[in-house]
Amino acid sequence: MNLEESIFGMLFLKRCSDLFEEEQERFRAKERERKTPEKEIEEEAEKPENFPKLFVPPKARWKCIRDDIQTNVGDGLNKAVEALALHNAFLEGVVDKINFTVKVAKKEIPDVKLRQLITHFGKHRLRNEDFEHADLLGAAYEYLIYTFAEGSGKKSGEIYTPRPVVRMMVRLINPQAGHRVYDCCGGSGGMLIYSKIHVEENGQDASNLSLYGQDNNGTAWVICKMNMFLHGITERVFVDNEDCLKTPPMRGGERLFFERIATNPPFSMNYEQDGMLCKERFTKYGWAPETGKKADLMFAQHMLSSLTDDGVCATVMPHGVLFRGGKERKIRRGMIDDDVIEAVIGLPENLFYGTSIDACILVMRKPGKKERARQGSILFINADREFEAGRAENFLRAEHAEKIVSTFNKWQDLDGFARVVSLKEIQDNDYNLNIRRYVDNSPPPEPQDIRAHLTGGVPRVEVASHRALFDAHGLDTRRVFVVRDDDYYLFAEKISDRAEIAEVVKASPTVERQEQALLDAFDAWWAGTAGPRLDKLPNKNNVMRIRADFIKSFDAALEPVGMLDHYKRVGVLVTWWDQIKEEFKTVAVRGFEELVDGWVDFIKDMIEDEESRKRDKFDPFDHKLVKKLLPDYLKEILDTKGDIARLDGEVEGFEAGPEDEGGNGNGDDEKRNYARELADEIKELKGQLAEKGVTVGKSRQQEGGGEQPPEISGVLQEIAELEKKLAPWKALKEELAESRRKLKALGAALAQRLTEARAALSSKDCRVLVVALARDELEAVLRRYTAEHLRDVLAALVNLWDKYAVPMAAIESARVVAESRLADGFRQLYPTRNGR
Repeated sequence: MNLEESIFGMLFLKRCSDLFEEEQERFRAKERERKTPEKEIEEEAEKPENFPKLFVPPKARWKCIRDDIQTNVGDGLNKAVEALALHNAFLEGVVDKINFTVKVAKKEIPDVKLRQLITHFGKHRLRNEDFEHADLLGAAYEYLIYTFAEGSGKKSGEIYTPRPVVRMMVRLINPQAGHRVYDCCGGSGGMLIYSKIHVEENGQDASNLSLYGQDNNGTAWVICKMNMFLHGITERVFVDNEDCLKTPPMRGGERLFFERIATNPPFSMNYEQDGMLCKERFTKYGWAPETGKKADLMFAQHMLSSLTDDGVCATVMPHGVLFRGGKERKIRRGMIDDDVIEAVIGLPENLFYGTSIDACILVMRKPGKKERARQGSILFINADREFEAGRAENFLRAEHAEKIVSTFNKWQDLDGFARVVSLKEIQDNDYNLNIRRYVDNSPPPEPQDIRAHLTGGVPRVEVASHRALFDAHGLDTRRVFVVRDDDYYLFAEKISDRAEIAEVVKASPTVERQEQALLDAFDAWWAGTAGPRLDKLPNKNNVMRIRADFIKSFDAALEPVGMLDHYKRVGVLVTWWDQIKEEFKTVAVRGFEELVDGWVDFIKDMIEDEESRKRDKFDPFDHKLVKKLLPDYLKEILDTKGDIARLDGEVEGFEAGPEDEGGNGNGDDEKRNYARELADEIKELKGQLAEKGVTVGKSRQQEGGGEQPPEISGVLQEIAELEKKLAPWKALKEELAESRRKLKALGAALAQRLTEARAALSSKDCRVLVVALARDELEAVLRRYTAEHLRDVLAALVNLWDKYAVPMAAIESARVVAESRLADGFRQLYPTRNGR
């Protein structure tokens, strides 16, 4: 167990201890109501049978961990886990995988590191009553897993699937209430958790949803179990530490079958037939090679064999399974002939942590169980260009997922994106499922008009090809182009440079009207739908259902404007929802005032915890509550920050030295500091005087009094002149120090000012505040998408400028002029007789 996994284990221990402590207090309170003697209450509070869901023995309680485990900390923590597992059946086997003394790089995690973790977790209580809503700790744990996955490279890919991909896959299989959902390579449990969320978001009862998982990786299995527990999923959930190829899920000696399966198996690994149970899973289509890392289609066959008759599965696969030959071709041929593959979805590269292998999703059903309209064909979706580029990995945005799922559900062709292909065509292509063979999404070649390149003009046909884009943003192209003839435009005279295109477009009245029309449609939707719905949120607790309702109504409200397409409109709403959903859950459970109080407490905690504030790069002044509640105070802070920035610049400018005294005189690249040069000169001159017994003080007189000798007076005069030059710098430095002291004082007073502002808010004020902030955040997302659309418009226009603004004739003319000037210059430099 490395330090990251130790954090997972420590969090789990702390949560269990605090939950049990909460239950103990509840138990004692009930017994006191029954007038049970105090001694008997304490005895009963230590009996496991009184706490069937979770019992934490003394050795595993946080007080013992905090106070008693001071040395051999890893061993002490292991014993705490053992004691916890001994009393709780759902932790069976977990104890074997949580080990705080495993060596990493030949060294155990030192006691001091583990004690630091204990101290850190000891600062925070993790009872249910300490969270705004029940799922908040689960969300925090998900964030921890994501954070570690982002920095862990290849190892994390076996545990963590990016959540946008998980959510999309769950939408593809569309689990319903009462289903059994299975992930044969469970990782951190995301597929199962999001299946439950999906059912809830669609207004169904998720309490009778059964969740099954397997994972051969012990660490992944433990993280999955913890993740389920921290999300409050403890009933109807069954996760086994098993190799699904070796041992399919079974209960009572009988195989289990599932209505829905979603998984992301490890790519390109070996497997062994020896010791396998239920080999009939693979006999129909055949066995992939046991070596050469070809187990991918074995996972696919296992999933197919684990479906019920009305079941559907979605699995991530490497692209190699689509076209490799040999035994894999034989398996693929059997699956195609049996018509079990419903869709092949190509994904963007670098989407998964730890691998750059191209990946796809296969959606499959049992033979003969596709919908009638889909039988005899496969839908190919080429989504490898649907992503947002990230620093290390690419990301699937909400609109990308919506485009994929919507196309799959509609089972439709979409030019350059999706195509329904008959099995006959695939068979004629030798059972090759390479996606680009059926859906080529390569951009068309850039059109080039030779006449325009030679003689100028912008082809009208190329402008017309962007008509839909320009019209969507309200651009009247007459603002940018003027007609030259029937076939060509010219750029308008007011556009003399490519940079001026943006100025002209942004100032266009029709563009401004279209952008305002989008905001007006948003305002109307918010006033008539979202605002009233959120006002009533504490009385109507089905938060999950709101998401689906908002997506539908928001999409319909903005559609008539025509700027953003369906996928972008959904992207706006879902992006906003993912940012704010935890706040809505809090409001539903605890009300608007509790949410505002939570914000205040968080800001105050971060102000006090300077280390966390610096680590998380959290600026308390940047919190939306501070901006909304304390605008005047925030302005004072921003003004002070502005003063600091200005003074910093002026100090730096002074230190660079006068413009007519450039350089630092030392011949190297060291940055000059004019103020230091002056101070050093003053120091040196004072040293010379000190050698002569003269101390430079307020009177600048010799210690014996009287007039100074001329040589000393000259030095004193030189010092006075230098100090006069340095005085502005000293004044700037003092002003800068004062501004920094002021900013520090303002920061220190923020907590008090925020507390006072909160105290002045009524219950109604809190409701209005929270709803207004939610609206502001959604408008910000909408404006961001609008700006992206405008950038697409400008990019198309700039491309036309770059191609055609300067024709070959103009270049030739400029060349002739340049040659003439060059010749004239040479004649002036090197005159010859007779003008030659």
